[in-house]
Amino acid sequence: MTTAPDHLNVDAATFNTQARQRIQQTEFMLSAPTFRLCPADTGFEVAFAGRSNAGKSSAINALTNQRQLARSSKTPGRTQMINFFKIETPATRLVDLPGYGYAAVPLEMKKEWQVELEEYLVSRSSLAGLVLLTDIRRPLQFFDEQMLHWAKDGGLPVHILLTKADKLKYGASQKALLETKRQLKELDLPCTIQLFSALRKNGIDELAGVMGNWLEFGNSTLADTREEEL
Repeated sequence: MTTAPDHLNVDAATFNTQARQRIQQTEFMLSAPTFRLCPADTGFEVAFAGRSNAGKSSAINALTNQRQLARSSKTPGRTQMINFFKIETPATRLVDLPGYGYAAVPLEMKKEWQVELEEYLVSRSSLAGLVLLTDIRRPLQFFDEQMLHWAKDGGLPVHILLTKADKLKYGASQKALLETKRQLKELDLPCTIQLFSALRKNGIDELAGVMGNWLEFGNSTLADTREEEL
């Protein structure tokens, strides 16, 4: 359950709703082919990462209530750009990282993506948190775990979405959630986790609340200062 920042006189549900409303103001900024061509490393940003078939684009579109903000390719693994979206201002950003793990992608391209992703997670000062998406029917594959280890090494908070939760019945989805939590504990990978369905729009407010905390939506003064720096 997401909690509102201590200094705000609102309950968690209200904070989550307000965060979702702000995130719905998201607009496309730019696409960067490499880490070195990303926008200036100032302000705050939250990155979305996951396997090419984890439903990342669908989750971003559902979260922002925009049908085609994040465009999904019909060929998994085709999208190779780092896509930046501004949330109200360029100082607050949502980042759509390239999908990974698709078998048809050449090995050399996979290696390039791995280097870029690791550098971004470890070196990006403005990165406030990572949303890792993984299909509830096949959670935490090898590279998902690699991403979590990189985030842990960099002291980066992670929130996991078990996507496509609508594909399972209630009991099965709860079982998958508990099993994934147990796996994370065994791997000593601290993070928060939730069920998510872009199709049914389940879990959007909880995700928005997590992002709102990371992006310091409750600290308007600091947000204004960060905006002025850009």
